[in-house]
Amino acid sequence: MTQPASPPRHGDTRKTSPTDGDGSWRTFAARADVRTLSLLGVLAALIVIGGITKPDEFLDTRNLQLVLTQASVIGVVTVGMTFVITSGGIDLSVGAIVALSSVWATTVATQEYGFAGVLFTAVLVGLGCGLVNGLLIAYGGMVPFIATLAMLASARGLALQITDGKTQIVTIDGILKLGERDSYVLGIPPLVLVFAVVTVIGWLILNRTTFGRRTVAVGGNAEAARLAGIDVRRQRLYLYLLSGLCCGIAAFLLIILSGSGQNTNGNLYELDAIAAAIIGGTLLSGGRGTITGSVLGVLIFTTITNIFALNNLQSDVQQIAKGAIIVAAVLVQRRTARTT
Repeated sequence: MTQPASPPRHGDTRKTSPTDGDGSWRTFAARADVRTLSLLGVLAALIVIGGITKPDEFLDTRNLQLVLTQASVIGVVTVGMTFVITSGGIDLSVGAIVALSSVWATTVATQEYGFAGVLFTAVLVGLGCGLVNGLLIAYGGMVPFIATLAMLASARGLALQITDGKTQIVTIDGILKLGERDSYVLGIPPLVLVFAVVTVIGWLILNRTTFGRRTVAVGGNAEAARLAGIDVRRQRLYLYLLSGLCCGIAAFLLIILSGSGQNTNGNLYELDAIAAAIIGGTLLSGGRGTITGSVLGVLIFTTITNIFALNNLQSDVQQIAKGAIIVAAVLVQRRTARTT
């Protein structure tokens, strides 16, 4: 007698398979649509609030461009973070990696190689840090929390040592011009275009490639993924390399935005990226991730910060509001998990 199929465990990759006959894919897709619409509703509500409280300042084209530009830097970091969390990991070092990449890429010696030298150095440093994280976690057996916490401290310390606490000014015209309005394409800042490209590529990789399916499988059940033939350790190494790459790109965007490199760059980026991914619908326990939701989470947080700044509210109030949003998002996730 044929035994009925057991229901998929929480995080089981079968729930995202379009070939399931039990309709779980349709259920997952419907819930994803509800989350996306909910996030869009929150973002729309924030825009209305900003328009009501400071109509002239908030709805000004320059301010909206500023919001998108600021969202671009942390947004690129969040794309990489989404992959890591989807796999069941965490990366607390992203902010420190951004800082180290930005200061290493803006030293006098590096700037002598021009635009390409700065870009190459920022990306290479990000990849190097991601490689160290990946090796420690995937092959060294270290817990991601501990390994990336160690990288956070080390990268911050090295960034401070390189700069000696001073701001490193960028003198390359090609980089500085990218931050000017003359370089905007149809009113869109170059940084936003880069963010859009990274987002699209990230979405395609996570949702349309074997790499993305393996990432979800590792996060849902690492042992089952291993038994299915997936090299779990190598996959985790690649994921932290991807996170480091995103940090390097973000560091270069930050260099364009600020025209300098500072050891304080990327402060609390790790918290913002994790928070954006969580409220976007990515499970902290792994097994489910959404690039679209993460991007909307970034836009929500950036809009909140902008509204608070325009209304001259203290930064501590901003942090309280962000904390409340994170708690609410986690509670919603837990409630959703129980019914999945």
